[in-house]
Amino acid sequence: MNKLLPIMLALSAAPALADDTSKYQEESRAVAMPFMKQLAAENQKAIAEGGPESAIRVCKEIAPKMSGDISRKQGWKLTRVSLKVRNPLLGTPDAWEQKVLQEFEARAAKGEKPEAMEFAEVVNEPAGTYFRYMKAIGLQPGCVSCHGSAEQIPANVKARLAEDYPHDKATGYAPGQIRGATSIKRAM
Repeated sequence: MNKLLPIMLALSAAPALADDTSKYQEESRAVAMPFMKQLAAENQKAIAEGGPESAIRVCKEIAPKMSGDISRKQGWKLTRVSLKVRNPLLGTPDAWEQKVLQEFEARAAKGEKPEAMEFAEVVNEPAGTYFRYMKAIGLQPGCVSCHGSAEQIPANVKARLAEDYPHDKATGYAPGQIRGATSIKRAM
């Protein structure tokens, strides 16, 4: 009987873990979606006021401040990551995020729309157990002036990107492709 006790306890905890996972996913979505909408609004405002070059400041200064404020308020880590990183200090995905981003790209290749893509799971890591959540960021048509092909990016934007992000890899996208994802990591 003593050998069965841990198994019975683990099985009895499974429904509770599933409930927690669902709850955590809803809570994460409730934070990620407004963050993404506010960031899009800030980008649109910057473009309307000063053109595409002005949007660079939003991604360089405003987005990290917003994600930092949310992270401190929630006690979670919220960030934006990509397989083609613009800012290596803030946007480099860890191994779990890389795997999920690759899965998002595979799902997009099969026709799934980026705005419908999200993924969540509980992950055991050396430092503890975490709830991980990612929501895909699809490239919008207006984003090609900073993230599109070389022909689509205006000269002044190229110059600013080269100055602000000398190791930029976040170009060559077309509308509808996966640009990256909003990622949330929270201790359980």
